[in-house]
Amino acid sequence: MASALSPPRGHKLKGAPPSHYYESFLEKKGPCDQDYRKFWAGLQGLAICFYNSNRDLQPLEKLDLRLFSKLKEEAVLGRSYATAYHFSLVLRDQEVKFKVESLESCEMWKGFILTVVELRVPSNLTLLPGHLYMMAEVLTKEEVRRAAEVPWCFLQVSRLEAQLLLERYPECGNLLLRPGGDGKDSVSVTTRQILNGSPVVKHYKVKREGPKYVIDVEDPFSCPSLEAVVNYFVTHTKRALVPFLLDEDYEKVLGFVDSDQENGESAWAVPSSRGSGPALPANVPKPLPPVPVSVSSQEDKLSQLPPLPQLPGQDESYVTPIEDSPAAEYMNQDVSLSSQTVPLKPKKPARLPAKPPKPPVVPKPDLKAITSIWTRKLGGSSPQAPSLVTRLGDITAELEEKLQKRRALDH
Repeated sequence: MASALSPPRGHKLKGAPPSHYYESFLEKKGPCDQDYRKFWAGLQGLAICFYNSNRDLQPLEKLDLRLFSKLKEEAVLGRSYATAYHFSLVLRDQEVKFKVESLESCEMWKGFILTVVELRVPSNLTLLPGHLYMMAEVLTKEEVRRAAEVPWCFLQVSRLEAQLLLERYPECGNLLLRPGGDGKDSVSVTTRQILNGSPVVKHYKVKREGPKYVIDVEDPFSCPSLEAVVNYFVTHTKRALVPFLLDEDYEKVLGFVDSDQENGESAWAVPSSRGSGPALPANVPKPLPPVPVSVSSQEDKLSQLPPLPQLPGQDESYVTPIEDSPAAEYMNQDVSLSSQTVPLKPKKPARLPAKPPKPPVVPKPDLKAITSIWTRKLGGSSPQAPSLVTRLGDITAELEEKLQKRRALDH
């Protein structure tokens, strides 16, 4: 039996692997991590990218080297100290610890990081000539890359706006590039530092001469790019000047897309600061606004209500008699019963009756009729009839006497 032919399978298109200046396995421990985590890491421009494996195309996270502060050695005591090498990367907002398996890998990572950050090949590390040559090539690539882009600290702001930004966000840096005031291709540099508790603001002019930028100081300095201008100010001030980088990863104001049901247009809206509770669903009708009532009318209505009695304590027990409450009369019949305050009646103890209840009235027996009936029956039936009649008459007289005494007591 012939099998069904399956369509030919085409090759899956894969993205190009990311290009890094340097890459290897690297164990990382951030401020919130309990222990080191192993990643495949790569240096890409001014960022260290971390992957699960060397076959991944998208990084799990990145470290921004634009926030670089310094590198420092990490002294770790224990069994892992002999088989691993540690160093720390100090940024403006955090400190990240790294662990590698060899001294060569540790020196290589530190060397490449310093090369792209300071735009120079470090000379104080234990490196071989081949390693220094690799870093020199990376330096050339990084200079070309930065020359083609505008530095992150270049903002389209005026002189006064630059001063206000540096004053309002001192934690974001103290050096800022902006367009020159002459309207040409020139650039201005604004710095702000604190001297003895007082702010010191300086402005420097950078002229554009062909493809180069010339810093207008006592000894003019020529730079091939704006990034080189920033690097000049940073390196010649012993890194006292820090490029301004405003953190815009997180928004400060809550906003949402609001659509108009009438015309169907959408617009960005900001909720009112007064609303502290959750928003109502769209299908729930909005509650009606309260009817304004004057203060005088409220006071008049409150004065007419009787004062509330004090509630009894929990130790006291009362028996509340059931009584019919009179019908309430309202001045405004439109007000619902739930909105009126019904005064509570104090509980009264039950009173015991002073006299015992009267017995039910029994109809008086007709003694004469009873006597005549018994006389007839006994007279014709037995010879002892006269004696029985005599006894019956005595009983009847005795009953009459008792009834008269009972009536006298009742009256």
